[in-house]
Amino acid sequence: MKTHKTSYSILDLALVSQNHTLKQTYANVLHLAQQAESFGYKRYWLAEHHNSTNIGSTATSILIGYVAQGTTKITIGSGGIMLPNHSPLIVAEQFGTLATLYPNRIDLGLGRAPGTDRETAEAIRSDFMEAAHAFPNMVGQIQQYFSVDNATSKVRATVAEGVSVPIYILGSSTDSAHLASKKGLPYAFASHFATSHLWDALEIYRSKFHPSAVLQNPYVIVGLNIIIADTDEEAERLFTSLISMIVGLFTGKRQAVQPPTDMTDDYREILKNPQVHQMLKYTFVGSKNTVKPKIKEFMDQTKADEFIAVSNIYDINDRIKSYKYFAQIMDELSN
Repeated sequence: MKTHKTSYSILDLALVSQNHTLKQTYANVLHLAQQAESFGYKRYWLAEHHNSTNIGSTATSILIGYVAQGTTKITIGSGGIMLPNHSPLIVAEQFGTLATLYPNRIDLGLGRAPGTDRETAEAIRSDFMEAAHAFPNMVGQIQQYFSVDNATSKVRATVAEGVSVPIYILGSSTDSAHLASKKGLPYAFASHFATSHLWDALEIYRSKFHPSAVLQNPYVIVGLNIIIADTDEEAERLFTSLISMIVGLFTGKRQAVQPPTDMTDDYREILKNPQVHQMLKYTFVGSKNTVKPKIKEFMDQTKADEFIAVSNIYDINDRIKSYKYFAQIMDELSN
């Protein structure tokens, strides 16, 4: 019997597949969001990344508006805005505008990493390291800009004051767990790639949580990778595209998402590499019957309030099917 209800959502990087244009990629993003809405997903987040040929979610707030315009009820947000790259005032204005256009449908997830390499981070903002250290204060500034009390301040984000935009703290280590607990904000951990500190971060966040005006109890979102197909063999085949992406990440040879191939001994050897194995620790590959008990176990272990799933698959139809099967699994586990 299920003892803990877990919602389910999507994290999308607007992956650019080989032989696909950016325009096709963005059309696929919207199509996936529309399908996710029909499957019962809670939210659809877009991540901020820069200087990567296989990721199209660079102008994140613009893409959020595009997806919100093409959907009707699913919550759309950032997973996240890398706050040290930006002025808190501008972020508040952008998301205040989005939430005015799409009321009660916009989330603001905030992270402190650059979402790119060092050189690009410095090109975005020459004082990035100083801004990263100021992340807690910058979060506080954004909260202030959204507050009705800011109406008496000399610097105002007038389109944001009093507008409802839930703020989430994102993390891949334990630092942001401390911040989220201190501020009484919901916390999303990027365990779809940063697996080492998941359990410590959850323990810190839950044990040190201070209730706030926006949240009385801890709320945890946990990231995971899913590649679900009709058969285990087909899922493993689709998995090869993600493995190639990881190899490119480690070797510095990033390229568009490659078409899947047969799962060979070479790919299996790559999966045994300690770094690759650690990064993909919370990756669930297989048919529904294969994946379901593993997801149930992960659910019981994390006691997550919500899973946010990443399905890095080359073809949009295979990706949609993977998310459809994941939604079915989560619904079945809720009954």
